[in-house]
Order: sequence, then structure tokens, then C-alpha cells
Amino acid sequence: MSFLPNDVQRALANLNFNFLSEIRLRRGQPVIIEYKGEYKYINAFGITDKSSSLITINEIEPIILSATNGCIYNFTEQMKSGFITVGNGVRIGIAGEYVTQKGEVTAIKDITSLNIRIPHNIVGCAEFVFNSLFFDGLHSTLLYSKPGLGKTTMLRDLAINLSNTQKYNILIFDERNEISAICGQCGYDLGDRTDVVRCYEKKSAIASAIRAMKPHVIITDELYGADDMQSVRYAADCGITVIASSHICNRDILRTMPFEFFVQLTKIGSAPVIYDKDFNTVGRSGADNLNRHVSVG
Repeated sequence: MSFLPNDVQRALANLNFNFLSEIRLRRGQPVIIEYKGEYKYINAFGITDKSSSLITINEIEPIILSATNGCIYNFTEQMKSGFITVGNGVRIGIAGEYVTQKGEVTAIKDITSLNIRIPHNIVGCAEFVFNSLFFDGLHSTLLYSKPGLGKTTMLRDLAINLSNTQKYNILIFDERNEISAICGQCGYDLGDRTDVVRCYEKKSAIASAIRAMKPHVIITDELYGADDMQSVRYAADCGITVIASSHICNRDILRTMPFEFFVQLTKIGSAPVIYDKDFNTVGRSGADNLNRHVSVG
């Protein structure tokens, strides 16, 4: 987080980073953070309810330039999707003037806001899902919820369990570098039988990677659109189990997807709800043993 302004860094140093999941920076406005699931203002000493002495952001572009180590053009393709992913899997959403051509975003200029999402690696957060669905073998599974409820974190933990415990070869398609957070030689430990493909879109990469790496399981995040569904079906036709995530919550749409089970994440720190392909509840529901105040987004 060294790319943040110094006054923001000093304020955050007074907080427990395990509870910090989001930092919102808006030009000319006070900094707002999501801490223990609630949005709060900060001053020089940390969280505050007072309206005076709030830390305010005057310029946005120097922050994004610092986050990209002065090489913002290296992130051009990512920015077309409205975000970039920097070191340690930190994802920065970008608002400003979206330049479009032929119906697609080609650039973002006059940046006015940043939404910085802080990932957390929580070992054991997928235990309930793993024990419920994978004790007797592999099943294609989709995790779904609105943003920020821990889908990516749970995919990481499933990868570790399926790799180290069940001894499957895992292939992760990581379009946004959020699952693996690979930066140089560093990144999350995803198990000793896990391979990672980083790409900007699944459709063109998945067939080549399947032939090259021969996985038992493919794990990927944020499925959306016909191309992603085509990629999932191709993998299934090849006899490969797909475990994925999506922001789609409409059951009519979910039912059209080629998954045996659907896992709905409803609340930080609570056990998810598991459904079969007809949306009948599977197994028990209730609280698991996660710390309820730790964000897994």
C-alpha cells in the first residue's frame, strides 16, 4: 500500500489490516474505508466519527501513477475493464471519463475516483463447502454473490484443499491476477499441484492451456457472458471439473449454466447456502468457524 498518500498510510497504520477490505478515494472528498463491514471516515489517528480534520484527497492521478510504478501504459488492457490489479492482488477500480469506440472502452482519462479492494488470504474459509461437496469426488460448482463477500478468497482455499488434500492437478485461470496475486517471485500459496494461467480473457486461452497442462480441475473467477460460458462448456466436454465464481445472482440465468452445484455467499463470516442444479438446498446451513469480523472479500 506504499502507493497511497503519506497521510493515508499513517492513518491506516493505526488500524488492524485484517479488518480493512476497501479504501475509497474521491477527488476533493474525504477518504472512506470499509472496516469490519462498515464504511468509516479517517483522520490522522485512524477511524473517526467527527466531521473535522478528515483526510481529503486532492489529486487522484499521482496515486494511480505510483500504484503502477510510473508505467501506467503497462496496464492499458486491464484499464479497459475499469480496474487494474497491482502487487499482492490489490485491485483498484477506476472512475473517470471512459473513452469508448465501437461499443467498447478503449481508455480512461480524467480519473476522479479509485476503489481500492484489499484481498485477504484466510486459510480454512472454504472448509464448509469443501466438506459438503468434495468429500466423495469432484463436482462442477459455481460460487455466486454480490461483490465483496469472499468468492475469490474461497476459490483460493478450495484450490489449496483440492491440490494438497485430494491430490488433484489444478489449473487456475486468473484474468485479473486476484486469485494468485503473482508479482515477480511472490504470490499466494495455492498448493503444490496448482498451475496458474494469467490472461485477459478465457476463451482464447483455455483450450491451449488444457492441452498443455492436463488439469483435473479448472478454477476461475467472475464468469459472465456467452464467451465465458462457452469456455466452461468446452472444459466440461473435455472431462474437466470447473469451479468458478460470478456476480450473477439471478436464478433464471444461473440455471442455464453448466454446473452441478451453486454456492451462495450471503454474509461475511457465515456459512454459505449450497444448492443443487435445480436450486434445492443441499446439506445443512448455519455459521461456520470464521471470525465474523474478518473480511474475506
